[in-house]
Amino acid sequence: MLARQLIPIVIALAGIPACFAAQRYPGTGMAISIDRSKQTITISHEAIPGYMDAMAMPFRVRDAAALDGLVPGIKVQFTLVVDKTSSWIEQLHAVEFWSPERDPEQARRLSLIESITSKSKGATVAVGQPVPDFTLAGWGNKPTRLSQFTGKVVALNFVYTRCPLPDYCFRLSNNLAQLQKRFVDRMGNDLILVTITFDPVHDTPAVMANYAHIWNADMKSWHFLTGSLEDVRRVCAMFGVAAWQDEGVLTHSLHTVVIDRSGKLAANVEGNQYTAKQLGDLVEEVLKRPR
Repeated sequence: MLARQLIPIVIALAGIPACFAAQRYPGTGMAISIDRSKQTITISHEAIPGYMDAMAMPFRVRDAAALDGLVPGIKVQFTLVVDKTSSWIEQLHAVEFWSPERDPEQARRLSLIESITSKSKGATVAVGQPVPDFTLAGWGNKPTRLSQFTGKVVALNFVYTRCPLPDYCFRLSNNLAQLQKRFVDRMGNDLILVTITFDPVHDTPAVMANYAHIWNADMKSWHFLTGSLEDVRRVCAMFGVAAWQDEGVLTHSLHTVVIDRSGKLAANVEGNQYTAKQLGDLVEEVLKRPR
């Protein structure tokens, strides 16, 4: 009789774990910091449907090897796993940038140009390495050195002022404009913005100054730089930026760089498939680092 009474209870208990089965949610975003000792990665992620809004937060990985090869600024995809008592991410991997605006032939040619540039000018600066000093021309043709910003975080991008594609140079410049708004109280003291042209033949200091006005740039904390073709190419090569003339239009790669207070490369964000908020979260993380 007792055995018969226990049967419904056992059946009911057997069903409880199903109520708390781990749930899985796909996610994507930008890695903004990695702590291998704690097996965590902080990601500024897009909204995860059915679970959380877009935000920046740390996630735990169960296998430390999942963090191998990842650096701040890289786009990642992952699966968030949530059970009754804990959460973690798995299937974490980097997503290589591929521009939908380029046809396959253009992409192959750009890859070749980037490879030749890297070999002829030396390897690009790796994340964590010091960025070599350089001097380019700023407002009024005044020499501007990277080293004069030591002690401050520098967010730097590469554009040309005649770029006709709204998702290219315009978007990258707009991202810096959003940084200027988000960190208005820290501009100049803690954060410096730099925009460098890779079309110095056309983009003279005067042209760059006019371009700065489009973005309501504070010229004291957002510098628009140009220089000789040789000097500009040398700086571009440091960060893997390549460009070439193609039927009157410059076809080029896309890079946004963040340099920490000590002059080391904190991130080299390739492409345009990230949001201004994600870039801001990355910069904020670098600003938090000890002086």
